[in-house]
Amino acid sequence: MWDGASSETEAGKLLGASVVIWTTTPWTIPGNRAISYSKKINYALYEVTEAPEGNWAKVGERLILAEKLADNVMKSAKVTAFKKLFDLVPNKLFPIYCKHPLHNSGYGFKVPLLDGDHVTDEDGTGFVHTAPGHGRDDFEIWMASGKMLAERKIDTHIPFTVDADGRFTKEAPGFEGKRVIDDKGNKGDANDAVIKALSESNALIARSRLKHQYPHSWRSKKPVIYRNTPQWFIAMDKKIPAFNATLRGLAMQGIKDVKWVPAAGENRINGMIENRPDWVISRQRAWGVPIAVFVNKDTGETLQDERVNKRITDAFKKEGADAWFADKDGARFLKPDFEPAKFEKVNDILDVWFDSGSTHAFTLEDPKHFPSLAGISRKRDGGKDTVMYLEGSDQHRGWFHSSLLESCGTRGRPPYDVVLTHGFTLDEHGRKMSKSLGNTVEPQKVIKESGADILRMWVAATDYSDDQRIGPEILKTTVDTYRKLRNTLRWILGSLHPFTEADRVAFEKMPELEKLMLHRLAEMDAVIRKSYAEFDYKRVFATLVQFMTVDLSAFYFDIRKDALYCDPISSVTRKSCLTVLDHTFNCLTTWIAPILCFTAEEVWLSRFPSENGSVHNETFPEVPVNWKNEALAEKWKKIRTVRRAVTGALEIERAQKRIGSSLEAAPHIFIADKELFEACKGIDMAEVCITSDAKVEAGEGASDAFRMPEVPGVAVVPVRAEGTKCARSWKISKLVGSDKEHPDVTPRDADALREYHAARKAAG
Repeated sequence: MWDGASSETEAGKLLGASVVIWTTTPWTIPGNRAISYSKKINYALYEVTEAPEGNWAKVGERLILAEKLADNVMKSAKVTAFKKLFDLVPNKLFPIYCKHPLHNSGYGFKVPLLDGDHVTDEDGTGFVHTAPGHGRDDFEIWMASGKMLAERKIDTHIPFTVDADGRFTKEAPGFEGKRVIDDKGNKGDANDAVIKALSESNALIARSRLKHQYPHSWRSKKPVIYRNTPQWFIAMDKKIPAFNATLRGLAMQGIKDVKWVPAAGENRINGMIENRPDWVISRQRAWGVPIAVFVNKDTGETLQDERVNKRITDAFKKEGADAWFADKDGARFLKPDFEPAKFEKVNDILDVWFDSGSTHAFTLEDPKHFPSLAGISRKRDGGKDTVMYLEGSDQHRGWFHSSLLESCGTRGRPPYDVVLTHGFTLDEHGRKMSKSLGNTVEPQKVIKESGADILRMWVAATDYSDDQRIGPEILKTTVDTYRKLRNTLRWILGSLHPFTEADRVAFEKMPELEKLMLHRLAEMDAVIRKSYAEFDYKRVFATLVQFMTVDLSAFYFDIRKDALYCDPISSVTRKSCLTVLDHTFNCLTTWIAPILCFTAEEVWLSRFPSENGSVHNETFPEVPVNWKNEALAEKWKKIRTVRRAVTGALEIERAQKRIGSSLEAAPHIFIADKELFEACKGIDMAEVCITSDAKVEAGEGASDAFRMPEVPGVAVVPVRAEGTKCARSWKISKLVGSDKEHPDVTPRDADALREYHAARKAAG
C-alpha cells in the first residue's frame, strides 16, 4: 500500500498489504494507472498463515480480496492456510493508494482505487487492474474520475505504451521495443517480458496458462489488441458562431426537415445523433487522406492561417494527398510565415466517413452542373432542386450520418432533402451471399442472360424496406411476368398500327366498356403518381401488372379482339377501342419508363420513330377528371361477376369436350340477384362472355344449371350455338348465308368486307 497514510486510520492499518488483481493480459501492466473496485462487493484483509517453501505467496503476507473469492484465490496461490484479519468497508477504500507492482523499475507513481460499475465478484479477485490506455471500461472510469484525481494531485496523463506496430514505447520503461503482437497476428515477446519483471519484483502470487480469446479483424481474420490513442474530435455541443447553434442541435433540426423513406429511418438516426459523443474524425491507418494541420508545440493550438491553407490546397490539387507526407516537417507549407521547428506536423489519417460525408460539397454544389443547388436556401420538396440520398440501412451510422454532421457543421442544414434506405440482398433461401457458399448472383450475369430490365423489374417488385431475396427461381418468375407485360405492349402496338387522328372518338360517344377502361386509367393515374412520389415502386409494379394482365389481356383485349378484327372500318366501337388503346399506350409506356427504361424506350420508338425522340423526355399524361366514374365501375364489377360464372360453366363444357371454343356456346344465364340482373340489362353478354349468343333471364334457373358458390344468384345453362360458323369472325350464327354477296359470313362481317374493299379501291 501507499505509505502516506497514518497508521492510526483504517487506511493506515492496511500499510504494507497488497491489493490482488487478476489479468489475462500481463502486457497491459505497464499501462496500469488505477485499480477498480465496487462498493457493492464485500472485501476483507487476509493473512497467509501457511504456504509451501519457495511459494510466491509467503507466510505473513497480507492480501485484500473480495470475501466471495478469497478461497479460490488462496487455492490458486497454493496457500494451505490463511485467516481473515478484518472486514473492509468499500467506501473507505477510496482514499487508499497503491504502489505499482513495478514501482522500482520506473513506475513510481500513485495508483488510486476507483469505484467502478463494471467490477463484479463472479470471478477473479474483486479488483480490476485498470489501464486507461487499453480498455474501454478502464478509459471511461479514468476520465470520469479526472476532476477528483486532479484535486488529489494525481497525474491524469494516459500513457500510450504500445505503438501502431504493436511495440512498447518509451512510456513503458524497461520494455521499450518489446512486441505485443506482430504484423502477422502472432504473439510477441512482451507478455513474457512483463511476467518475468513481475516475478523479479515479487509481485506475483499465482500464475496459470490459458488460451486468450483476442478479438479478431473481420477483414484479415487476425487477432487485434485495444489501444486508446489521441484522436481528433469535433464537438457536438459547442456552439457554432455562424449558426448560433450546436452541431447536435443543427443535426436534430435537420433530421426533422428531411423526408425519411421508410419513416422508421428518422427514429433510427435521431437516436444516434441524440446520444452520440463528440465526433471522432481521425483514424490510425497507414493510408488515406491526411488531416493536414499543424499544432503549435507550446500552446497546443491548431494553426489557422489562410496562407498556409492555400499552399496546402495548391499542393494537393497538383500532387495529391501524398504531398503532405513528402514533406517531413511541413516547411514547404509553413515558410516563410512560420518557423517549422515551433509546430508539430500532424500525420493522422482522416476518417473515410468524413471523406464520403463531404461529397455534396464538390458534386451537388458544382455551379456548372447543378447551378440550382449551389445556394444554402434550398428547401425540401423543391421540385428539380430536391436531393435524395439512397443507400442500405447500415448507412444511418455511416454515409447518411457523416453527411448530415459535415453539412450541418459547414452549411447549417442537411445536404439532402430525402433519404431512402433499403435492406440487404440475400439468396432465395434467405442466406447471406458468399463466394464460399457459391450462392452469389452477379448483376452482370443477369443482365447478360436476361437483360437489364429484368434486373430492374426484380428490384421494383421487391419490398426494399426489408432484406430482399434473389436467385434463379425468383428471376424465372420475373422473366415470366416480364414476358406477359411485353406481350401486352406488343399487342397494343400491333392494334394501333392503323390508328389515325381521324379515328379518334370523343369520350361522350364511347361505349360503356371503353369508358370503363378510361376510368381504370384515371384510377391508376392517381395510384401511380402517389406511389412514385412516395418511392413505393413495389406498388407501382403490382398496380401495372394487375392492370396489364387482368384488366387488359384477360378482359378488355379478349372482348374487343372481335371488334378490332371484324367490325367495319367505320364502326364506332372499333374506333373507340383504338382511341382507348392510344390513351392506354401513352399512359403505360410513360408509367413503366422509370422502371423498364429500355423496354419503354423500345416500345415508344416503335410507334414514334425519331432520332431525337425518347419516352424519357415525356411526362405522365394528364388524365381528364371526367374519366373517373365510380358508378360505372361498380356496375361493371357486377357484370364481370356474372361473366365469371359463365366462364366457369364453359370451362366444364370444354373439359368434357362438348365444346371447343367458347364461340361454340350460346349460354342461358339466369340471374336471381336483382342488382346483378339490373347491371346486365342492355349489355351484350355474348360479347362480354365471348360466345356466339347469350340469353339473360331473371330467376333461379333449373336445378341442374351450373352454379358457383362464390357467385350466388347466378345459374348458367350451357347451350350449343345454333347456325353456321362465320368464316371471318368464327361466330356461329343462323344469319350466315343471308348476304348473297358474301354468303360465308354474317351480315356484320359482310358490311366490313364491303367497306374494306371500297377503301382499297379508293386508295388505288
